[in-house]
Amino acid sequence: LRRLSFGSPPMINLLDFDRDGLTRWCVEQGEKPFRATQLFRWIHQRGVADVDQMTDLAKPWRQKLRGLASVVPLQAISEQVSRDGTVKWLFDVGAGNAVETVFIPEDDRCTLCVSSQAGCAVACRFCSTGHQGFSRNLSTGEILAQLWHAEHHLRRRLGLSEGERAVTNVVMMGMGEPLQNYSALVPALKAMLDDHGYGLSRRRVT
Repeated sequence: LRRLSFGSPPMINLLDFDRDGLTRWCVEQGEKPFRATQLFRWIHQRGVADVDQMTDLAKPWRQKLRGLASVVPLQAISEQVSRDGTVKWLFDVGAGNAVETVFIPEDDRCTLCVSSQAGCAVACRFCSTGHQGFSRNLSTGEILAQLWHAEHHLRRRLGLSEGERAVTNVVMMGMGEPLQNYSALVPALKAMLDDHGYGLSRRRVT
């Protein structure tokens, strides 16, 4: 999913970072730490993927970013919408693998079920994912891209303002066993909880 250019290092997927990780990366590029917070807000709070639309970033920094990094979304293979407002997406994660993400609206919450692996190695008898076998762990960016897509797609569909959240709860109970992908999971959770990101309450991320 990362774009490559001949003779150059691979493009960085900005969804792969929590804010601390993004700060370290920005400092490595010779930028001030506060630039990471600006960038993080544009990506996660506003859902902006195009660097040129991040208008409070200095123009030289935007030009530099275009050659270094991008926001890499997941391609939605399908979207199914139920009468009760439930939405199920099937996302392509490459090499013939796909993962499901499900949005469930209720009276007091709107929950997103997020996948952490393509397939699952645990093979619980009651679970259809287990019967598919295990393909691979998802990256932090692939985990976060599910929330990024759902939150900003639903905000537009539901006509919500920038300060209103479409997703109030996240449950890591899509495909896969999240704690078997701990190193990728933890930065994704930090971004979900970050007030400069999605600002979800700890009690609402399971």
